[in-house]
Parts: sequence; structure tokens; C-alpha cells
Amino acid sequence: MNFPTEYQAILQRIQETKPVDYCKSRNYLDGAVTRLSPYISRGVISTKQVFDHVMTLGYKPYQIEKLLQELAWRDFWQQNWIHKEGGIDHDIRNEQNGMLNREISSVLVKINTGISSIDDGIKELYETGYMHNHLRMYTAAIACNFGKNHWKLPAKWMYYHLLDADWASNALSWQWVAGTNSNKQYIANQENINKFCKTSDKGTFLDNPYEILGEMERPEILSKTEKLELITPLPTPQDISIDEALPTALYTFYNLDPIWRIEKKMNRILILEPSFFEKYPSSQKVIDFVLGLTKNIETCQVFVGEFEEFLTDYNTPQIYFKEHPTTIHFKGVEDSRDWITPEVQGDFRSFFGYWKKVKKNLNL
Repeated sequence: MNFPTEYQAILQRIQETKPVDYCKSRNYLDGAVTRLSPYISRGVISTKQVFDHVMTLGYKPYQIEKLLQELAWRDFWQQNWIHKEGGIDHDIRNEQNGMLNREISSVLVKINTGISSIDDGIKELYETGYMHNHLRMYTAAIACNFGKNHWKLPAKWMYYHLLDADWASNALSWQWVAGTNSNKQYIANQENINKFCKTSDKGTFLDNPYEILGEMERPEILSKTEKLELITPLPTPQDISIDEALPTALYTFYNLDPIWRIEKKMNRILILEPSFFEKYPSSQKVIDFVLGLTKNIETCQVFVGEFEEFLTDYNTPQIYFKEHPTTIHFKGVEDSRDWITPEVQGDFRSFFGYWKKVKKNLNL
């Protein structure tokens, strides 16, 4: 799966979206997925930008509702993060049932589960930074509900490798699978996996009816676990050049929008805070992807350090940044993100409660 970093190629990818095909085939590994999630997560494009484009294609909303919902899910998860803040790092609604440890089953890390689609998916994750959404659910179910690992470390492991790393979407989806953010744990058997992955695996630890899987003890293959040391390879800090007569636009891991305040002459700085990456580590591949995306932002420089260090080291008459849970300690002018429906805000317990309000607001 290829993910170019040039802005025009990203815009072209929006144009190539096939909403009806997506809705029909998105759960299959070879389905018509959009391949837009890394650019949405990094703030290069917005959910609203994609949503608005899809709505211009002439389809009735019911024909493409699954795609519209998937875009809205991203805003929903972000609303959760805004209102729960650090609470999303912990079991939200329920304690994880049956949890035996806070590590991760070694066969997942070492790509040796014996389930071909899972092993191939993890290999692709390591090599490209991409994993199909259905495979993410299967992998999370194996880690949490069969391996009995607490969800958080496996979720951080997956986030570490994903180009579309979005802690809200990732952590809360893992919690949904683990039953800490839902009414029950999600499981899938080998028949289900074979169907959507178009494989023919037999005799795996998931090759059982659901009534057996629901009562099954942890399979021996998942019993060996390990801790992980996930470290972000940040660039070496270097001095940057600031025109003290100009305001400064601060870009972040979650905002690399190349047309943000483009009409104004400004210092343009990507700030990479070590404290953030200690809490939510990302791999070399992800950091390289981020640095590649900054090339779309003319004159953008990279500052590796904390926000307070930036204030101490450099003078600028005004700082601009985009609102995000990771920028709540920034000081300056806060711009809103480009939400699908900025009027629909709040701590929604249910996505479908949120979606109902979005549909009403947009007259869908």
C-alpha cells in the first residue's frame, strides 16, 4: 500500500474515492478503501474536506452512508478525546473482563500467530504503516479477548507503526473490542476471517464455533507475552531561524495542513515535543512520513523540544496553532479544526447518538 506525501497526489486520492464501491466492499481486504486515513490523521486534509467532496458526486445519502459514517466516526472519537482528555488512556466504561496481564502476546509482535491473514497484515503494518480496518479488529480481538492481554500496550504497539496513528481512534477502538468501551467483547472465528480476507486457513485456534470460542481458555500459542520498549526516533534538535517581526504558525503531529493561513507571511514551524512522543511513541517510518509531509508547507522548519522551550528560545509577536487535545498547553491564537459539523460538539456516549445529530444538522 503506497502513501505518497506530495499534496497534489493526496488531493488526487480524494478525487479517486469510490463511495458506492467502498460501502459494498470495505470489510474485505481487497475492498475499495479510500487510503485517506494517514492524511486525515496527520491533518493534511480534513474529514469535512472529504465529506464535502463525496456529497458533490450526486449520490443519495443512503447510498453512501457507510462512508459518511466512517468519516463521522473520526470526528466522534476526537470529541471523546477532547472531553475525556487523559481518560481515554484507561478503561472507560468497564474493566476488561478476563485480563491476565499488561503485556502483549509474543506471536503478534513476532508475526507468528499461525493465521495467515493476521501474520500477513502485521508484516504489511511493519513494512508500510498500513493495516486494513477489519484486520485491526481481528488483531485486537486476538490480543485482548483470546490472549487476555490488557488492551493498552497492544494498542500502543499498533499505533506506533501506523501512518494514520490517531490515539483517539486507535485507543477507543481497541477499548470497543476489549469491552471496556462497549457492552461486550468482540470476537471473530476463523470462518469469519477467511470470508473477509479470502483465505482458507484450517485448524487454527480460532477455527471453532462461536459458542466454543466464547468459553475458551487462553490458547497456548498466545500465552507467552512480552513488554515492549517503544521509542520515537526524533530528529536531532537543531537551531531554527525566526523572523522576530513575523507571527509564527506552529504545526504538530496532528496538524500538517499546507493551506492553513497560507495567505499570511509567517514563520512556519513543526514542533515535535519529546514529552508527547514519550507518552505516545511512533516509529521511524511514521516520523519519516511526517517529515515528508512538511515539505508541502513552504519554508517549514522543525523544532524538537517542548512548547515552553520554544517560548524561551525564540521571540515572535504572535503564535497560531490548531485546536487539539495535544495542544491544550499552547499559548496564542487557537484556530478550530475543520469539523464535519462544528455545531455538534459534546461528550457523546454513543456514536449513533452523535450521528443522529450530524444528520439532522446537515439535513441528510
